[in-house]
Amino acid sequence: MDEIFGVRAFADNYIWLLRKGTDFIVVDPGVAAPVRAAIEARQGKLAAILITHHHQDHVGGVADLLGWQSVPVYGPAAEAIDCVDCPVTQGDHVHVEALDATFDVIDVGGHTLGHIAYRTGNALFCGDTLFAGGCGRIFEGTPEQMWHSLNRLAVLPHTTQVYCAHEYTEANLRFALAVEPDNQLLKDRWNEVQALRAQDQPTVPSTIGLELLTNPFLRARHVAVVGAAEAFQGHRLHEEVAVFAALREWKNVF
Repeated sequence: MDEIFGVRAFADNYIWLLRKGTDFIVVDPGVAAPVRAAIEARQGKLAAILITHHHQDHVGGVADLLGWQSVPVYGPAAEAIDCVDCPVTQGDHVHVEALDATFDVIDVGGHTLGHIAYRTGNALFCGDTLFAGGCGRIFEGTPEQMWHSLNRLAVLPHTTQVYCAHEYTEANLRFALAVEPDNQLLKDRWNEVQALRAQDQPTVPSTIGLELLTNPFLRARHVAVVGAAEAFQGHRLHEEVAVFAALREWKNVF
């Protein structure tokens, strides 16, 4: 892989492109124009499209891209998505020969029921499941499902680069500080993120290691996080998933 880079779309989406030579893979193209422009600017061609879930801001540009260049479209087998001709699920492997890239498919349902993530080498493309400093809303699944999905990602190597699909980091860390106001690593990250956003610079990718230290949704086992969740709920919480569910409920109204 020569390069992984994002193009911006809508208010805060990142569409990720992977390049080797003149061949490109695109992940979650919610709109076609910036993807096509980025590839044409590099005199490249599309090799494959990867989809994590069915929301329009992740799939809206697929048909237009296929009208430009016909390529395989990989997506979650558990979701009905137009244009997906290569459905995949947990444990499957996607090989894109043009880039000599193989992706492991990981079930991360919760945000949507069939949501999947793709991992290749040290890079994780997790759509709207894990964000820098946060996690996705639970629109279709259950807190239990989302908690287990996040834990599948939390056990990846700490150096794994987290390519999430939205620039939500500043808002996420504002909530994280309400949960763990005494977390010095979190306060340091907050300052770094504020500096980046002041210059309109992206705050992603993150890493699994950084998320484990500063993301409350991966820290439901930690005493300070448990205490904050219990204070929000007004009673004791005896299971990790209950702590996680309380955090997600709190974030929804924060």
